[in-house]
Amino acid sequence: MPAITDFAAQSPAPVLDHPRAERRQSGNPQRTTWNHFTNASGEVDAGIWACEVGSWRIAFPANKDEFFFVTEGRCRLIDEQGHAVEAGPGNALVIPGGFQGVFEVLEPVKKHYVIVERKV
Repeated sequence: MPAITDFAAQSPAPVLDHPRAERRQSGNPQRTTWNHFTNASGEVDAGIWACEVGSWRIAFPANKDEFFFVTEGRCRLIDEQGHAVEAGPGNALVIPGGFQGVFEVLEPVKKHYVIVERKV
């Protein structure tokens, strides 16, 4: 029987990266991901993500959705039409499949995330 995943009881190794050069708009922020959970089919991931100040273009495939809850800092998502949504501590957002726009970190941010990427 599968066990409950308790983030506080785990210490996954951090994965560090930066936005690809062709997507960067400002800065070269380091992003840190601590993935706490991947389901058996590989379609669901959950963990904690942190990032330095900067911005880059994002393009989600149609089969990928992300829910996140900000615990520290501030970020902004801007769609291709220029509509912006900001999130800070206590705010939750969903980036839907097919979304294209800009992810901007206004203050060093930390968030809990759940990503669902359906197999096609």
